[in-house]
Amino acid sequence: MTVIEVLSGVLLAAGGFFVVTGAVGLVRFPDFYTRIHAVGVTDSAGAGLILLGLLLRTTEWEVGLRLLIIMLFMVITSPTAAHTLAQAARRDGVPVWRAGDARR
Repeated sequence: MTVIEVLSGVLLAAGGFFVVTGAVGLVRFPDFYTRIHAVGVTDSAGAGLILLGLLLRTTEWEVGLRLLIIMLFMVITSPTAAHTLAQAARRDGVPVWRAGDARR
């Protein structure tokens, strides 16, 4: 195994870990705002690491260019979508969970 293959494997594993933790956060966090934060952060980090790991494995420049374009698209759209959803929820009056709330 070369150093590039090992580094690619580490990036892919870390990206998979971030995606799984985002899914757990989506299920376990108590309110909409914390859930959207967990998914937004892990979507950017997890997908970015996976795309970087795939970029290291590719041998064709066309595939690498496509992966870079996808990565750029994800970096721009994921935080924007999370911010827009949170702003719309706040505008519509979605409540924020408090530590003393009984609903879980």
